[in-house]
Amino acid sequence: MKNTSKIIALLLVVAMMTTVMAGCGKKIDVDQYQAPAATQAPAAPAAEAPAAEAPAEAAAPAELSYADGTVLRMATGYNSTKTGLSMDAEVAGEGVTLADGVTYHAGDLKPTWVEVEKQLNIKIEDKYQGNSAANEFDYWKERMGDVDLVSGTAAKLTEYGEQGVVVNIGDYLDQMPNFKAYLEANPIVRLSITGNTTTGAIYFSPYFDGVNDIERMPLMRVDMVQKLLDGEGEFTADKCNNTAAPVYEPYMPTSGKVEIDVVKLDGSAVETITKDYDAAGNIVAKMNEAGSIDGVTAVNMLREYIDKAYNGYYGTERSNLFVGQNAAWDADELVALLRCVVANPQTLNGTDTIQGIFSREDDNNQRRVDMMRFAGHLFGIRGLESRQDYLYFDVDGSLKDARQNPESYKAMERMNAIAKEGLISVNFMNTADGKTKQYLENDSGFMHYDYNQTQTLYNDPSQNVFDEGEKYMAVMVPVACWQDGTEGGHYMRFTESWRSVKTDGWGISSAGVKGNDDKLHAALKLIDFAYSPKGMILMSYGPDAFIKTNADGSYVTFLFNGTEMPEIADATRAELWEKASGNYTNYARQYLGSTLSFAKSQAFEFQCTTDVGREGAGYISNAIALGTIKHPELAVTENPWYMSVPTVLPTTKAENDMINTYTQLTANGRYSQNKGGENLFVNEIVAGYAEEGMGNADASAAKVADEWGGKQYLALKTDAWNRLLSYYNAK
Repeated sequence: MKNTSKIIALLLVVAMMTTVMAGCGKKIDVDQYQAPAATQAPAAPAAEAPAAEAPAEAAAPAELSYADGTVLRMATGYNSTKTGLSMDAEVAGEGVTLADGVTYHAGDLKPTWVEVEKQLNIKIEDKYQGNSAANEFDYWKERMGDVDLVSGTAAKLTEYGEQGVVVNIGDYLDQMPNFKAYLEANPIVRLSITGNTTTGAIYFSPYFDGVNDIERMPLMRVDMVQKLLDGEGEFTADKCNNTAAPVYEPYMPTSGKVEIDVVKLDGSAVETITKDYDAAGNIVAKMNEAGSIDGVTAVNMLREYIDKAYNGYYGTERSNLFVGQNAAWDADELVALLRCVVANPQTLNGTDTIQGIFSREDDNNQRRVDMMRFAGHLFGIRGLESRQDYLYFDVDGSLKDARQNPESYKAMERMNAIAKEGLISVNFMNTADGKTKQYLENDSGFMHYDYNQTQTLYNDPSQNVFDEGEKYMAVMVPVACWQDGTEGGHYMRFTESWRSVKTDGWGISSAGVKGNDDKLHAALKLIDFAYSPKGMILMSYGPDAFIKTNADGSYVTFLFNGTEMPEIADATRAELWEKASGNYTNYARQYLGSTLSFAKSQAFEFQCTTDVGREGAGYISNAIALGTIKHPELAVTENPWYMSVPTVLPTTKAENDMINTYTQLTANGRYSQNKGGENLFVNEIVAGYAEEGMGNADASAAKVADEWGGKQYLALKTDAWNRLLSYYNAK
């Protein structure tokens, strides 16, 4: 097996850090701007970042020529009518004037796509129906002669590509110098989009919402932790509630010592600290022995435990165990903290109730499954946040399915125990009213697991959510025992939430361009342009009118992870807050028409993240850089357990037909992560083992494996992976 020792990552994408934003004004020529290649290592402080080199643009042996004004019929967009190529009536209203000074009306192409027409000298006819990628493709698959490019899931585009319905763009790589250079510089991407391991076919242009970067992370009300845990002497309160009768049992040891590597409080280096259970006991075990206790007693038990377990390491700022750069919290400590939070609402928000862990949208399965993903991080379970289905690699290199692993269900048992204590939000547990409670906005929720940029926007004063001193911030991922092949497992921080190729993309319709080289070449040119330096900026930032420039037309830049990146114009920044409340993704997709596909740079998003958002993300990025948070690698690794599963595996039509018969395991089956779907892991968190025939962890895993086609599903996926690995080794 080949060993790729370095991680090859996407251009333009690096992790967000508090230390990176420095120095504006360096001139970059707009037309000659070279997008930086991502480094091979996780995000590092700016001072340590290696010099980045962009892959050279190779000279194309044959030009993709086409007639000026060639029309491309594009059924492409991102999941709704608001996020297509053209202005939606709801967004544009009677006409919307953007930061470029142009007024756009419903049906007008958005600025990014106006610029694409100009750069490529083509005409775009927007045919997008406003569906999700899967549904958009399904709408057109019987009428492919009516479109030239179409959105679809990577799996569907590959499946239909094998049938000749979608063009194999791999045949044209020599005529696509930018795309080819990008794939050569990023071989793991090439591996993830290979649709046929015999021909090396590629049936879609990949989409990246960031890559080689952490995606979701835990977020907490920092001020609440500080109120409960910090200070001299004992915690006191005039009023509190009692904790519920204990249900959750310890996950971490109850005796002995566990050593954990953490980043120093000042972020300068790594140090090793000890969880001393001999000295302090296990906090959950001690609380459970005490039974239902009042909130003040619970807080003082946790304070005493922190002091003894860490031998005074955190001093009077005990909150740093959870929210500091040197945080080292685990599932048991979190449960103890949640008990304290829920029992002390009078101190924390002046009411009689507060919710512990919540999801962003209680009535949206796409958000509810974040609770299941968080369970994986709390209890060291691979596959619950996989890039494909629930697949992961074991230490022996074999492909595994978390749905067929009893340990996955045991993790949900633990989450159900947490829920039974009232530590998971009321509305997550009961969605009968079909509504989502706005816990953050109403000062009634403590934490959830989600995206940093969008959720920390609430810290901006314009949102009128938090009072002075209150803040909601990303915190370190928890310490857990991960079975990475080390004897007895490895107590460490690991995140499976690692960005790679997304599951959606754009393909070229064979019927649409059949017999018309102008259309074919224009479509290929569009994809190639998107991976050129100028195209990559356009597809993330929008046109130059939305970017700050110097008097000579060069970009004004800021230092982002050691690389100069364009700075957005002041008018763009103001407009983003005015029209999208600071949500970069909504603004870019709904107004600019950027980030709909291809490569999204985190550099724009970073500029739109609040100071609090950058603080928490900076802690995490620094920990990744210093190696105290580990993650899947976008490479074929010596220890396969650390290898990221490709987003798409090259299953054949016959294999896909067989996989589709295992309806409980498909995207719309019993483990769905779609908006309107159902997820049995989530159901178990809420109600325990309520599914017939799934009365315990072993029975649940066996039902999937033996009755729902799990063994056959995994065998088919394994065959596809083995072919892909052989293809990789032969290259």
